[in-house]
Amino acid sequence: MDPKGKVVILTGGARIGQVVAHALALRGCNLALTYRGSRDAAEASAQAAIREGVRAITIRADATDEDQVVRALEETHRELGRIDILLNMASIYLSTPEPKETDWSNIINANTRSAFLFSIHARPIMKLGASGGRIVNFADWLPASGRPRYKGFVPYYTSKAAVVALTESLALELAPEVLVNAVAPGPILMPPGLSAAENDEVIDATPLRRWGGAEEIAKTVLFLVESDFVTGECIRVDGGRHLY
Repeated sequence: MDPKGKVVILTGGARIGQVVAHALALRGCNLALTYRGSRDAAEASAQAAIREGVRAITIRADATDEDQVVRALEETHRELGRIDILLNMASIYLSTPEPKETDWSNIINANTRSAFLFSIHARPIMKLGASGGRIVNFADWLPASGRPRYKGFVPYYTSKAAVVALTESLALELAPEVLVNAVAPGPILMPPGLSAAENDEVIDATPLRRWGGAEEIAKTVLFLVESDFVTGECIRVDGGRHLY
């Protein structure tokens, strides 16, 4: 798919999402940026995209609420005329050493239910276009590598493993019109508050010996958008972290 002139709806557009949004704007994509709490990040991304000569709108929507998801998709279709690409980036990363049922529900809903809802409701709109569509979900390098390695992340790990399964299932269900893939980030951006010792531990366990940077995620998203023969894949972007 040639991204130029296509319409992207991107959920969870803070931090890495801002870099991905800008990369797509540079390739000529018009953007709909949904947010629940990160309004400033979404507005900044929209303004940056407009400066690149494309159209961009922001939509407040809770990605776990089906009515709000449908409304966001309808607004995108109405304002921008089509939907070609869906990036399900909305996510919660949370350690839960003694998880409660509310932790389970909140994390599963934010990381898995949101991607499911946006995908199933975007499909009919995508199929209206001659070029079909692209859906890119966001998993994690751990479940993409087949096993957990850290304690205290049961709901998170499970939610991201479910994203991988959702990606594969949707790829089969939505073919041939819509291609569905996932990105599984590893050490991309240093988390706030990470100590020097913890940073050294990450670097030592990553064969490429550095944090990747959000640009590497943007490159991978662009590859999956532009490919016409890759579907059902989950690509790790982790600097080889899974090898250790």
